[in-house]
Amino acid sequence: MASQLSQQYAFRAQKSMGLVGGTPTYMPIEGFAVPDVPARTYHYSPDGRLFAYALPTVVRIFLAEGAQLLQELSVPNIIELKFSPRGTYLSTWERPVKLEDGAQHKNLRVFSASTGEELISFTQKSQENWDLQYTMSESHAIRLVAQEIQVYRPAEWGKGIADKLRVEGASMVSLSPGLNPSVAVFVAEKKGAPAVVKIYGLSTLSGAPTCSKTFYKADRAQIKWNDLGTQALVLTQTEVDNSNMSYYGETGMYLLSAAGNFDCRVTLDKEGPIHDVSWSPNSKEFGVVYGYMPAKTTLFDQRVRTLHDFGSSPHNFISFNPQGRLVALAGFGNLAGKIDIFDRRTLTKICTIDAPNTSYCEWSPCGRFLLTATLSPRLRVDNGIKIWHCTSGLMHVQLVDELYQASWRPTPLDQAPPFGATIPAAPQPSISVLTAALTAKPVTPKAAGAYRPPGARGLATPAIFKREDEGGAPRMPTGSGSATPPRGYNRSPNPPGSMGHANGGTPSNGNGHYQNGNGGRRHVPGAAPKTPSTAPVPGAEGGEKKPKKKGKKKEKGTGEAGSGAATPTGEASVRPSIDVTVVGTQTPGQGSVPPTPGAESLDPVAKKVRNLNKKLKAIDELKEKANRGERLEATQLKKMEGEAEIRKELSSLGITA
Repeated sequence: MASQLSQQYAFRAQKSMGLVGGTPTYMPIEGFAVPDVPARTYHYSPDGRLFAYALPTVVRIFLAEGAQLLQELSVPNIIELKFSPRGTYLSTWERPVKLEDGAQHKNLRVFSASTGEELISFTQKSQENWDLQYTMSESHAIRLVAQEIQVYRPAEWGKGIADKLRVEGASMVSLSPGLNPSVAVFVAEKKGAPAVVKIYGLSTLSGAPTCSKTFYKADRAQIKWNDLGTQALVLTQTEVDNSNMSYYGETGMYLLSAAGNFDCRVTLDKEGPIHDVSWSPNSKEFGVVYGYMPAKTTLFDQRVRTLHDFGSSPHNFISFNPQGRLVALAGFGNLAGKIDIFDRRTLTKICTIDAPNTSYCEWSPCGRFLLTATLSPRLRVDNGIKIWHCTSGLMHVQLVDELYQASWRPTPLDQAPPFGATIPAAPQPSISVLTAALTAKPVTPKAAGAYRPPGARGLATPAIFKREDEGGAPRMPTGSGSATPPRGYNRSPNPPGSMGHANGGTPSNGNGHYQNGNGGRRHVPGAAPKTPSTAPVPGAEGGEKKPKKKGKKKEKGTGEAGSGAATPTGEASVRPSIDVTVVGTQTPGQGSVPPTPGAESLDPVAKKVRNLNKKLKAIDELKEKANRGERLEATQLKKMEGEAEIRKELSSLGITA
């Protein structure tokens, strides 16, 4: 067996960059010189041998094992870079610009990683799918140019195009891995014609396709090959969902065989989008996370037969470890960040990892650890890297401000340590875990579950309010496509029979109160209803009168009570009845406020002693926290320093503390 490569991960931030060793020390790689300016990107070669990063004016290539500098390429403004499968070639991409002589800008360049020589260059306007696609042996490389698939032989770059195939309407091409590579071409749906995926053998590119599948509702597609290159999953998506059930369009999935002996639609038994799909490293099964939340996860074989149903949970991510022994199901993004680890052999859950705010997750090459990272600009707070053991133990923590990129060093499976027949035990965590626990801000535990009003606490949750994974009824489509419930209920706070201003009532003149269409007062939520004995009498002093309708003759003001004196605008004056209680005029039994117990029994000295004793009690509680090893804030430490002064002040009042 080949010699094993050491475990390693890399990270890139706004003000730092580094290579860090793995278990058990997690120490920075000696000899790696951190650049003095922010790097724009970095990339490991797929075999883990080389590491390169791009600065504003230069690209540097290192040996990943010892961080030894191999080459320095003087190419400015590089935005993307990528190695070929064996690390022989390095491709770089920069934004295209207009040249003064009018020539096309060759912004995609291919360099020799060992010599630094530029071998060939192309014009590539789009940053999406910018790089060439190589076979695993690097014998061929392909790229799509204006609906034409161009094939090159990297050993003979100078000879130009070795083979080509034009496919009308082709918008995406994917080269399979494996010993007998195939080329899958996707043509989007257009003008009523269905979308199509065609698969050609790379060695027989000019011949008929070995497999062809047409389908509708496909404006764009992703093609995911298994590791052997024998089958491909085609994940289709439309720009618009005609049923109005999703903002992101409709999704579908198809399984195609490169040999053309099998193809079918992957039928899913829950309505909703397809969140994620992943092939197992054995190339014989794949997992799909699909459906409206809580999403459902199912394992299928290579003939789309159901192998296992993981049930419904808030998941949108699935990943097999490189050995295919463990499966990680997680919910990231706007979900809680829970990661469930399952044993593929027994299909039982091993543990649950709580990794909130995770924006990147990757298995280590040995299959024992998970790297989770919180990256900018997705989140600009609590950026950093955490490494977890597959049994849920936290192994390492590295907090990095404005972290942009993090990843494991790739390692071929035959050079990684074997996983073993049983789940390995977790090693001792690094000192960074203890340091992070001591410096972490105290987090107030939140009540589990959704908020429940006091009147509903202690009772069983009705099934209609439960999630599907909690025993509730499954989500049923409305059929109309509308996510908004019909307004068949009264949203107004007014009781039945009364109307506010929005329901036809009119405001009175300048007093801020509203009248309904019948001349009655607007009901104020929380106020006691008017009784017949306290209701204003129409026509009496201060009573309410129905406003005059427009178009009638204005009445002259007489100044008499209840006569409806005219206002300067010609509208009738409306005086609301106000209940006024004069302080000091209450008699016993007429709603007087009872005195506060003990309010008059404390003199100023006693009040001061009571307040000083409260402060001493708070200081004693802070001392207990400090003795338990809890971290105190600066204001709390300052409060503890004032204990001597408080006791001195108590002594001056004749109190022994």
